Amino acid sequence: MVQLRSFFSTHEDAAQILLYAVIITLLWFAEVLVTTDGLKSKWRHSSVNLLFIFTALPVQLLLTGFIVIISKWANIGHWGILNLIHWRTKGWGYYLTGFVLLDLCEYLYHVIMHKFDVLWKFHLVHHSDLKVDVSTTVREHPGETFIRTCFLTLWVFILGPVIGVLIIRQIFQTFSNIIAHTEFRLSNRSNKIISFLFITPNLHHVHHHYRLPYTDCNYGDVLSIWDRLFGTYGELDREDTNFGIDTHMDENVNGKFINVVRIPFQKLERKEHPGDQI
Repeated sequence: MVQLRSFFSTHEDAAQILLYAVIITLLWFAEVLVTTDGLKSKWRHSSVNLLFIFTALPVQLLLTGFIVIISKWANIGHWGILNLIHWRTKGWGYYLTGFVLLDLCEYLYHVIMHKFDVLWKFHLVHHSDLKVDVSTTVREHPGETFIRTCFLTLWVFILGPVIGVLIIRQIFQTFSNIIAHTEFRLSNRSNKIISFLFITPNLHHVHHHYRLPYTDCNYGDVLSIWDRLFGTYGELDREDTNFGIDTHMDENVNGKFINVVRIPFQKLERKEHPGDQI
C-alpha cells in the first residue's frame, strides 16, 4: 500500500491520464454499440472534444506539481483545516472528512464558474456541446484547466490534505465525471436511490440543458448532497432535455475546434429565462 501510494504521489498525472484514457475508450465504444449514431457521426463529434486533451494536458501537468508541493508543505507545518483537528490516527475518518470537504470545494468552484462572467466565458465551452456523451468530459478550454487547477491549489492550501486524500479523491472524481457525461441513463427507480447521495448521468444531463434555470442546478462533482443542501437541485425528464447553451447553439461554431477555442474571447451574451422553474 505504501509503495502504491508512493507511485501515485510521484506519478499522479500519468496515473490520472491512463485511468481517463482506459475508461473513456471503453465507454465510447459501449456508446457506439447501444446508441443510434453511426460510427462516422460519433467520431466526427468526439474528435472535436478529444482535441482539448492536447491543449489541457500541458497546463495540467505544469500546475499539478504545485498541488503536491503545497500538500506536503501543509502537512509538514501542520497547516490547514484538516490539521487543526486532533486525529488520533489518519484513518478512515480523516480520509472521509478530507474527501467530503474537497467535494464541497469543487461544488463551490463550479458555482463560481457559472456566476462570474469572466470565468463563465471559459466554462461555457464545456456547456456548448450540443450532444453530451463520454467525450464531453474532456471538452474543457485550456483557460478553464488553468483556472480549475488554481482553485484546487487554493483548496489544498486551505484544507491541507495529505497526498493519499488527493489520490482517493481523484480516483472517485474521475469515475464520477466520466460516467456523468455518458449517454447512458439510469432507470427512474435506480436514479432516485443513487442520486440521493451521488451525481448520476440523469442529474448531470439536467445541468447541460441549454436554458436557465436548469444550467444553474446540479453543480455537484461526486456528491449530490450539496445541491440538495443549498437549493440547486433540479430534475428534468430526458425527452425535455436539450443539450447546449442557448447563447451558442450554432453547430458550425460548436463543431469546429478552433471556433470553440475562440469563444471565451468573444462578446458574451447573457440570456435570462425568469419564466422557467426548477
